[in-house]
Amino acid sequence: QVQVVESGGGLVEPGESLKLSCAAAGRGVSGSAMGWYRQGVGKAREFVAQISGSGITLYGASVKGRFTISRDTARNSVDLQMTSLKPEDTAVYYCYVRRPGVPENWGQGTEVTVSS
Repeated sequence: QVQVVESGGGLVEPGESLKLSCAAAGRGVSGSAMGWYRQGVGKAREFVAQISGSGITLYGASVKGRFTISRDTARNSVDLQMTSLKPEDTAVYYCYVRRPGVPENWGQGTEVTVSS
């Protein structure tokens, strides 16, 4: 069984930074791709970022250049450093683990609110 746990959400003002963290545990997690999606109220789910087991990164168009994903392979964890936050970044952020051949495992989500 795979467990995925996010942390680090909160309330920040526009232009500020925030870091989200995600830790995964369980069989087959090591070396798997990990990433983030987000979903705002009344909005569709949106891809944010992913990092592969070898460190290759992908970003959604709306966050590219502002968000950075990184991983600690030994801990099976990833961080999402978010800078220059905008009100439209307000959402619940969900971390996932993508193991080959099986559906993704998801965390419960962590809420980010960007508001003055």
